[in-house]
Amino acid sequence: MTLTDSPTSSARTTYGAVLGSPHVTRLLGGTLVGRLPNGMAPVAIVLLVTTDGGTLAFGGLLSALYGLASALSQPVKGQLMDRHGQTRVSGTAAILNSGALLALPTTSSPAVAVMIVVLGGLAAPPLEAGLRALWPSVLPDPVRRHTALALDTGTQGLLYITGPLLVAALTTAHSPALALAVTAALGLAGTALILTAPPSRAWKPVSRGPSRTSDRLFSSRLVALFAALVGVGVAIGGMNVWSVAMAERHDADLLAGVLPAAFSTGSCIGGLLYGHRTWPGTPTRQLLTGTVGFALGWLPLLTLPTPAPATAAAIVPGAFLTLIVARAFTITDALAPPRRTTEAYAWLILSIGVGQAAGAALAGRLADHPHTLAALPAGGAALALAVLLLARPGRSPACPGRHRHHQ
Repeated sequence: MTLTDSPTSSARTTYGAVLGSPHVTRLLGGTLVGRLPNGMAPVAIVLLVTTDGGTLAFGGLLSALYGLASALSQPVKGQLMDRHGQTRVSGTAAILNSGALLALPTTSSPAVAVMIVVLGGLAAPPLEAGLRALWPSVLPDPVRRHTALALDTGTQGLLYITGPLLVAALTTAHSPALALAVTAALGLAGTALILTAPPSRAWKPVSRGPSRTSDRLFSSRLVALFAALVGVGVAIGGMNVWSVAMAERHDADLLAGVLPAAFSTGSCIGGLLYGHRTWPGTPTRQLLTGTVGFALGWLPLLTLPTPAPATAAAIVPGAFLTLIVARAFTITDALAPPRRTTEAYAWLILSIGVGQAAGAALAGRLADHPHTLAALPAGGAALALAVLLLARPGRSPACPGRHRHHQ
């Protein structure tokens, strides 16, 4: 996979300059607030079920259905956004999603609860893909755009640290129903903050050209990229279950949350370091470098470390995750047809989500085999690296990178 930019320079910028650019702080902040339900809703759903006397198995099923419906519907929502704009799609989705979260505590029927969480997941607004589509018009300078993308990607870990903690606090202080109500309100508020911003209101889909040939989305290189990201997702999903197994093995429930939090902290740190400057090498080379670091970072788990070393070790692969995801978005932008950019971003997000689900499911089957379970994250990362290496035919023509401006 020979991709797609000329080598980047080592130009520098500052976070102050990026955040001080018009609309950047509002878009970043609105997206983080609007996506907090991604970290809050699954936990709040489980707590709602168990607090009302339901089983943990049913709560877990509802939580999984919510996440799966949200992931699988990403490409459809991205395609709709490319056709109809951000306001109509994300606005409608946010209203439906919040309505479903508010309705869930009012039912005692398991069948109705399943329908509500599936609807809520399907309607989760595609804020991440939408934000990535806005960056070229908000930040025409490629150096500042690079920093914003790294900052955007790196801070995603905060969603999965802050969200569950906020749900736990609201449930302890009042009830899971209140936690779901706050989740719904935050989703609406964040989405409204983005959709009322001038860049989102001005963004329009690229009109169809005279030929439909250029609208083909799934080139071999994009398919290879998405397949590699499935491997990245497998590593993350396996790590989440491995964390629970570590907590059980060491009789320390807190580890189930501390280890993923350490991984997310590494992602935040890596994002800040990566976004502080641009780095030499093409996006493909940077993606490969990040994937190598990601794979090597999981190797200490093979020794079945004790909690403290395991927590420190989880930071390392997290630090490379931002580089992988940020460069994957850059490459996707260069390879996707202009009028299907948001849909392509949504497929990228879906690829990681599918990998996470597969990794979690496979890890559950390996729970009684500690060494094999500990090797699963490294195995997923190795799969990603192998796909990228096999998909780099030197004979493939490099095409110049592009950044589309939606007028």
